This record gives sequence, structure tokens and C-alpha cells, in this order.
Amino acid sequence: MKTFAEIAFTPAVQALQSKHGSRATYAGAQAASQPGEGLGEAEADLLSNADSFYMATVSETGWPYVQHRGGPRGFLKVVSPRRIAFADFRGNRQYVSAGNASRDDRVAVIVMDYARRQRLKLLGRLRVDDLGAADPELVFAVELPGYRAKVERVAVIDIEAFDWNCPQHITERYTRAEVEAALGPLRERISQLENELRGAAYGSPGR
Repeated sequence: MKTFAEIAFTPAVQALQSKHGSRATYAGAQAASQPGEGLGEAEADLLSNADSFYMATVSETGWPYVQHRGGPRGFLKVVSPRRIAFADFRGNRQYVSAGNASRDDRVAVIVMDYARRQRLKLLGRLRVDDLGAADPELVFAVELPGYRAKVERVAVIDIEAFDWNCPQHITERYTRAEVEAALGPLRERISQLENELRGAAYGSPGR
């Protein structure tokens, strides 16, 4: 596995860093960083609890394509410290990402946790296998019993590098389930107070 900077900081990128005064800082950090063994506990926690992510591929004509992928929380599986996988559901049958990856398997992935203002970037290589040709263990790993969508393929990303972004400019957002969980105790407390008020009213003089 490489460091993120080894892949992302190309000569053109480094030239712009030098022009704008940030190259020395990044060069020092790059020199001090060492490739890890793979995803750690923090990365696995974010990925395993994600209900969506963004994935970029590049076409044969050189055009980038960014796709939003979603599913129930936990649909993105951490298979190993260097591999993630997910079920490829039946969709609009355009096959843009899969087609791009069949010619150039390099992908970039961004996974967001808006509630905690976290953002994880991953670089890797994508393989998309039909169910009949996929490793049975991977098929089992990405299964989502009870989910309404039909699984047609298994997508596997072998990770080559990853990095965390700073929380700057990430707006806090919450899912309906997260809002409901936060409001539950408040609603219970309101109901309790309303019942106490009714009891006090009925027990007051003149009733």
C-alpha cells in the first residue's frame, strides 16, 4: 500500500503547491509519512456505517465520471484491511462506472459522515463481477437480506491508498433515523410533562 500523497501529488500538483507556498509543508509531511498496513479501526467504522458514497472512474476518452452509490447502512463491506466490497444493485442499466473500470480499473472514492463532519478519501482498483462469476464468499459478504433491491453484481475495490480530509466546509446533516433517535427522548419528556400538567389540573381546587 502507498501513501495518498505518493499517488495524488503528481509533478503538476507539486508545481502548484510550490507556486502557492504549500509545497514545503506537504513535502515534510510526505517525507515523514509511511505506508500503512491498510484500513484501521477508524476507517472500518466509518465505512461499515456508511449508507452512501461517491465513486469516480475515467472513461476511455479521458472524461471523469462521478457516481453516487447508496444502500442501507452497512451495505459497504470491509472485507479486509485492503479491500472493500458492495452489492451492485439493478439500476438504470447504463453501466458507465462498470464500463469505465473494465478499461481502466483505477477509482477514487469519497465517503462522508455528515453528522460527525468526517470525510475519507480512498484510491483503489475496481472489479465488478457478475453473481455467477463472483467469489461465493464475497457474494455472501455483500448480501443484504430483506433489502428491496435486486443484486446483479459484486463490486470489489482493492485499496492502494487512503487519507482523511479536514472537516472544513462540511455542513452537518442528519438522516431521518438520526433525527428521530434524537427526538425520541424529548417527545417522551414532553408527554410526561403533559400528563403531569393534566393530573395537576384535575387535582386542583374547584374540580
